Amino acid sequence: MNTGMSDPIDLWLSRCPDPVSDPLQGMREAGLLDPVPDYASIARTKAAIVERTGLLGVASVWGGRHLVARHFLSFGTDAQRAAWQGRALAVAISEPGVGAHPKLLTTRAEQTPSGYRIAGRKAWVTNGPSADAIIVFAITAEDAGRKRYSAFIVPRDTPGLSMEDMPGFHALRPSRHCLLTLDTCPVPADAMLGLPDSAYDRMALPFRDVEDAVGTFGTLGALRHAVTQFAGADMQQTEDLGAIVALTSVFAAGAETVVTALDAGRFRTGDATLAGLRVLAIDVVVRLRALATAVAIPPPAAGLLQAILSDLDATLNIARGPRLARQAHLGAMALRRS
Repeated sequence: MNTGMSDPIDLWLSRCPDPVSDPLQGMREAGLLDPVPDYASIARTKAAIVERTGLLGVASVWGGRHLVARHFLSFGTDAQRAAWQGRALAVAISEPGVGAHPKLLTTRAEQTPSGYRIAGRKAWVTNGPSADAIIVFAITAEDAGRKRYSAFIVPRDTPGLSMEDMPGFHALRPSRHCLLTLDTCPVPADAMLGLPDSAYDRMALPFRDVEDAVGTFGTLGALRHAVTQFAGADMQQTEDLGAIVALTSVFAAGAETVVTALDAGRFRTGDATLAGLRVLAIDVVVRLRALATAVAIPPPAAGLLQAILSDLDATLNIARGPRLARQAHLGAMALRRS
């Protein structure tokens, strides 16, 4: 069928009258759920979705689905990739009250004659409510007091698996998170993803950088969307707006550098550029908010600007502690070199 639309985002929006309520409506028909060739493609489409819609949460739903499949299924067998490629997957690492710290996680997978039984609770499972299966990280061994983790693909209809909405987080709509309870869930041996006892180091730790690198493009799309909301304003502060545009351009160049390095296998964990991009984004948000206070922006643009700024605040505060720790590490390294 020829719709006259070559842009998949145009096609999706023509089929999705209310992205906030159901962002997935029309995505498959538009080709947006087809496998994506590389991280850069995921990143650029994520930026375009936010720039067009002003909804960071929609990009989180779409991008998270592709990121989990691309990163975690790369560790799978041919049979696992054939079974799950193109389907909705979520990943469950964090637990209530302790986050994703490997020393504090308690979910365990006990081996049985036919496979494993997984018991524990997971928190902040992004896209969990719409997932066909959850990739669950669980302890499978301990070595000199150090917990060793394996990852398992657990279909949502597995006996003993239940979900409930994650309380206390209402930003980034329509992105949803859930609490996940695994009450001795039985899974076959071939549900294990990748090598046993090595999933945290081989999968979870690198995924943090993958999320951050691709996530910079969601922020980029949001900053660009925010700038467009000043279009109808009667303002004299063009110099201030120009500074925001210029800094956003610098942000875009840095984001491209990071995601290109990721696809080329040249990205180094702890790269200072990611930390710098977050600091720059926070500065641009401060400038945007100050300009919005000084300028009379007509409705509905004023409301749209405040909504995207609130989503940017929420995004930039996710994992704030670990990111500040990385900045402190960079500072300490600089002092040692001086």
